[in-house]
Amino acid sequence: MSYAHLDTYSRLLRGAHEAVATGGAWPESPRNLIKASWRRSLDAGIDLEGKSAPLVYDLASIGDIRKTHPLQPLLPLLAQTLSGLADETGHIMIVTDSDGGVLWREGNHSIMRHADRIGLADGHQWGEHDVGTNGIGTALATGRPVHVYSEEHLMRVLHVWSCSAAPITDPDSGRVIGCVDVSGTARSLHPATVALVAATAKLAETQLAVRMHERDERLRRRFESLRGRPGILLSSTGRVITGDPGGDLGERVHLGKQAGSRLILRDGTAALLEPFSDGFLLRPGPAAAPPGLTLSLLGEGTPTASYGDDARPLSLRHAELLALLALHPHGLTAEQLSFHLYGDDGNPVTIRAEIHRLRGQLGGAIAAKPYRLVCPVEADFMKVRRLLSSGDPAGVARAYPGPLLPRSESPELRRERDELEAQVRAFLLRRGGPEELWAYAQTCNGRDDYEVLERLAALPPTDLRSAAARSRLHS
Repeated sequence: MSYAHLDTYSRLLRGAHEAVATGGAWPESPRNLIKASWRRSLDAGIDLEGKSAPLVYDLASIGDIRKTHPLQPLLPLLAQTLSGLADETGHIMIVTDSDGGVLWREGNHSIMRHADRIGLADGHQWGEHDVGTNGIGTALATGRPVHVYSEEHLMRVLHVWSCSAAPITDPDSGRVIGCVDVSGTARSLHPATVALVAATAKLAETQLAVRMHERDERLRRRFESLRGRPGILLSSTGRVITGDPGGDLGERVHLGKQAGSRLILRDGTAALLEPFSDGFLLRPGPAAAPPGLTLSLLGEGTPTASYGDDARPLSLRHAELLALLALHPHGLTAEQLSFHLYGDDGNPVTIRAEIHRLRGQLGGAIAAKPYRLVCPVEADFMKVRRLLSSGDPAGVARAYPGPLLPRSESPELRRERDELEAQVRAFLLRRGGPEELWAYAQTCNGRDDYEVLERLAALPPTDLRSAAARSRLHS
């Protein structure tokens, strides 16, 4: 991009910044990647006038954290590839953990002194939820290499900087374990630097894969020494190494908190998990029913999911993904999920990252290719539909605390929400008595529903529900 184009783009970004700061409409938006990152950052409460990334590691103990991090053995490779370039061109190389915490930094000493002022230094954290849009945080949030230029940063203090960053995924666990970044002053760092940074991240992943295969081979040799003893060999992360020729378990088994004990596999069979060398052995166990997934997504409260005995609150995005998968039992691709959530503006990469996090929480409940729920599912909104079909007004009133994910802007979920709301209202007006109408009047849409309140106001004057309805009608 030429300097003339950069100047034009910078003016556009400054106008968008002023609109964000004053709460006005954006006159023109930055490119889609940055626009989405700004929205995530603003939702996280990022202060545009913030001055520095937070310090999250005690510098006295950061050495111990580095020693145990899986990227530590690869630091010489990363430094050889990037830090020489960074030093010669007035830039710095950063390597972080999976949350954006800076573990290593090398490069130009003059630039490092400037970087100290904004916390671009050891022990400080650069996730989007910490400092807003930036190369490290946005690469980790999207799961892809990114270049963030000057005013594309949301915090004004970062406008003199540009950065190119790429996430690094561990092939053993399948999880992002860190990020590599080159940062410098805005116009000295060419956008093409992101290609070199991305290639360096891929090189690191290749080396991690080589080390993984070496560990696998050592485990296989020890496993073969058991001479036919039955079992399936897993890595320490649950990845299937050998013993499952039909591929029934998929690529990995979710170990969760059950390592060393009894597991329920995704086909509903039980197995015993035994520590074996640096991994695990799965052995046949007594049959058992697979755990079920229960979704509570109706009403204004926090959506929740219960998987087996484990109940947890859900973010809106995870609740939306689970609702869509429940509505599509045969599964959806990342592209389809993205379209159902965002329409044409969706990004399948973001969906894959969110599904990866969700699978980490719910283990074997979600399969891939396509993404689908592979366990018994009970969702409150699906239960309401069944009760409507069975003609049970009391059951509908008890089971319907309010609309499906009322904060969701997903096009498909909005349609599902509106249709379910209309059906519940019409059914209770037609078939419901005072108890059922009063229950509906406690929902967010029923509180001010004129027809429902008129029905309740017609109850005997001694009925407290009648007085409450008349009060709402005249308020």
